[in-house]
Amino acid sequence: MDKKKVKDYMTYDVISVDLHGTVQSVIEKIQQTKHDGFPVVDGNEVVGYIAARDLLFVKPGETIQQAMSGELIVADPEMDITDAARVIFRSGIQKLPVVDEKNHLLGIISNSDVIRSQIEHVSPEKVFNFMTTLKKLYGVDPTLNRGIVPIKDLLPTQSKIYEDELEGRIYEIKKGLAEPIIVVKRPSRTILVDGHHRAIAAKKLGITALDAYIIEIHDDIELGMERTAKTMNLKTLDDVQVLDYARHPLVAITHRLVKRP
Repeated sequence: MDKKKVKDYMTYDVISVDLHGTVQSVIEKIQQTKHDGFPVVDGNEVVGYIAARDLLFVKPGETIQQAMSGELIVADPEMDITDAARVIFRSGIQKLPVVDEKNHLLGIISNSDVIRSQIEHVSPEKVFNFMTTLKKLYGVDPTLNRGIVPIKDLLPTQSKIYEDELEGRIYEIKKGLAEPIIVVKRPSRTILVDGHHRAIAAKKLGITALDAYIIEIHDDIELGMERTAKTMNLKTLDDVQVLDYARHPLVAITHRLVKRP
């Protein structure tokens, strides 16, 4: 698989402010858009970034040039997303303007974009490890293909998903960033192995089919995960429960560990 690039996850529709504008105009933009900062441009060239924190202790009539941060850190669209992550988290900057070789604004990459790029990552190792497991457990010789599978045909094998991750998958699908799901296809059934959040996000968006790694088994045998799905009364994606973020086990553990005053 190719490495993920900044261009694959950045936001292309970016609001910027003019170098010669006033602090008051930035305040108004923050109120209108609910964004916490904007790239500063002089003509077509990115020359800075102004965040809400830069507006503290400055007068509304001052220029953006006077108030903006003097240090500008930018990203290249071909930069690996992991490299952008290092810059964002080490610098403490939440958003990086993405520019071309002439310093023209192309987009913006944020810490939330970086986090979304790493959730539910499908690697070739995950696919081939699962195929190896099938061989050992059932003595079959599965084949791997890449193709499109109808969502209505998917048998879920996970009874619960989480709302916050579902929102992330909806965001990715809308931007065309969703990775393939993993399914096992045998003569009478298509079993969803990995990608429940993506599948349900697509269903909510009215999408009828998804790109998938298709592990095909030509023997008509019932797999253990099918029996597990049966015990959980799972027949379609409608049977999967969507849990609020507050009920996510990681959050529950955090709440137990954090001492309350």
